[in-house]
Amino acid sequence: MGFLNFFSKDKKENLDKGLSKTKENVFDKITRAVAGKSKVDEDVLDNLEEVLVTSDVGVETTLKVIQRIEDRIARDKYVNTNELTAILREEIASLLQDNQVEELEDFDIPAGKKPYVIMVVGVNGVGKTTTIGKLAYHFKKAGKKVYLGAADTFRAAAVEQLGIWSERVGVDIVKQKMGSDPASVAYDTLNSAVANHADVVIIDTAGRLHNKINLMNELTKIKNVMKKVVPDAPHEVLLVLDGSTGQNAYNQAKEFSKATEITALAITKLDGTAKGGVVIGISDQLQIPVKYIGIGEGLEDLQIFRKKEFVDSLFGN
Repeated sequence: MGFLNFFSKDKKENLDKGLSKTKENVFDKITRAVAGKSKVDEDVLDNLEEVLVTSDVGVETTLKVIQRIEDRIARDKYVNTNELTAILREEIASLLQDNQVEELEDFDIPAGKKPYVIMVVGVNGVGKTTTIGKLAYHFKKAGKKVYLGAADTFRAAAVEQLGIWSERVGVDIVKQKMGSDPASVAYDTLNSAVANHADVVIIDTAGRLHNKINLMNELTKIKNVMKKVVPDAPHEVLLVLDGSTGQNAYNQAKEFSKATEITALAITKLDGTAKGGVVIGISDQLQIPVKYIGIGEGLEDLQIFRKKEFVDSLFGN
């Protein structure tokens, strides 16, 4: 069954709406960049470079796109401006990392991974707890039994918020008192999940970047403790980033990738920003796939990232 069966009209409309500010920022600027031009020349490329950089695609990724267009011009000798959007679609899609879930039914889990363990990382304020809550909602909706682990024990608010989400969504949560050992919480969560035949475990962690050594040690300890219960855990290390912060999100991703191995990204708050181009730059530069995007406050506004649909929304259908 192809992925179009899973990408409904409602989801497409939500995606278009959520990315509307970025689309206006990128597509309208590109239209102005080629105004009055019949072919893609040096002026058009200079204008296009400025559009992509100011849309938070990032300098290195922008230069890569421009170089690829220049290579096409050299090969084909002539590229008209009407072809530019189609070329951009192709090149940007090719830069986005495959997330291995585009052909799966929404919020399915790999075979033979039960419980499927997701360790979630990210600084405070990026929407980490909300993303965990929405993931739990979607997994439960897909028929999975879900456990949450409140291992961000350094902030009372984090444990409390995750507890609220567990009640709202109707999933189990394992928590301890504030200041408890995060690894202990993760261990207890996995033990309970295994004993109760859970399908998915989502572990929240603290997001402190001011001391990368401490962060690295803490995340490594959590991983090692989880392996005592589920030997190949965590199956996924999900970094949550706030898309509205543009290049700052990219910088956070770089720092977290130094502290632990990130396997997937969730980029939130894309509906309120024109900086959605950061999705392209982060995926390209860090070679980490974007797995989820947040395009609104509703439960259904956390979507699995499908690069073809993303590019279609950016450039129009």
